[in-house]
Amino acid sequence: MHRVAHGVARLGALALLAMPLALGACSNKPGSASRDGISGPGNGPEILHLAAGEGALVAGDRRRALDEFLRALAINPVLVDAHLGVADIYRLEGDYGRAEGKYARAAQLQPENFDAQYYHGLMLHLLDRVTDAIGAYLRALAVKPDDFQSNLNISAAYYQLGENAQALVFGERAVRLNPRSGPARVNLAAVYSDMGRHGEAVVEYQQATEFMELTPRLLLGYAEALKNNDRFEEMRSTLEQLVRTSPSAPAHERLGYAHFKLEQYDQAMSSFQAALRLEPDYFPALNGVGVCELNLWHWSDKRDVGARDRAVAALRRSLAINRNQAPIEELLTRYR
Repeated sequence: MHRVAHGVARLGALALLAMPLALGACSNKPGSASRDGISGPGNGPEILHLAAGEGALVAGDRRRALDEFLRALAINPVLVDAHLGVADIYRLEGDYGRAEGKYARAAQLQPENFDAQYYHGLMLHLLDRVTDAIGAYLRALAVKPDDFQSNLNISAAYYQLGENAQALVFGERAVRLNPRSGPARVNLAAVYSDMGRHGEAVVEYQQATEFMELTPRLLLGYAEALKNNDRFEEMRSTLEQLVRTSPSAPAHERLGYAHFKLEQYDQAMSSFQAALRLEPDYFPALNGVGVCELNLWHWSDKRDVGARDRAVAALRRSLAINRNQAPIEELLTRYR
């Protein structure tokens, strides 16, 4: 019996998040980074303003803290801790652009200050200046080579740029530094997947499930790794768990793919349709519907013209949404 392969119904693997980790801070004082270097020169009133600012920041009074740090800088413009205090406030308020400038100034004044270099990298990363962020993370690692968060973040940054060899070096180091970190395991799993090391990716996702919440991102990545190892029953079970707790178009579409590979075609169609109910323009699910309808047409000895027409309509709609689908264009050319 002729069967259209669903492998052409979707271009590539489900895209994982470009940054498969939480870009967290590494501060150990509320609202302020732990400081590794001395402040800039000065023993006068600027130090009193600096201390008042740090006290206000710990107390949660950011407006007063900012005012005190700026007063300190008006007296002594090279007071590193005051620059860092201002930067911390901007960071906590989500003003990453202004925070980046202040962290950059602190890092320039005191290159050996780990916090200045690390947080500068973090702000650049959050501003999507990924190449610049890598440079800052490397400067932070020159001060503290075994800092876990810096290794994790720079691995994620290299992964975003598609530089998997470098992402692997730092990703593996992050896992060695903190074997119980779920985000580090997810990050390394994503790198392994990109490198075609699918068995190792599954192992890392399995480890991650023991150390972190079963988030949709984790379960989707795990399911994709299982798919790449032809473990479709486990893929189906993982996605069934996901659609019960956090239904989404990608989760239903991937579940449809698993059903299709297990030759459970009615369930596959139901999953693709569920994806489209959530996102009517989710083109991978349209491709899935199109392939299922083409199979119905073939299995009817090409008498079910309605199935063929529905397939063509779904595939045409998919191409209208995303023109960059050469396999779908080829499929339409063959069957329309």
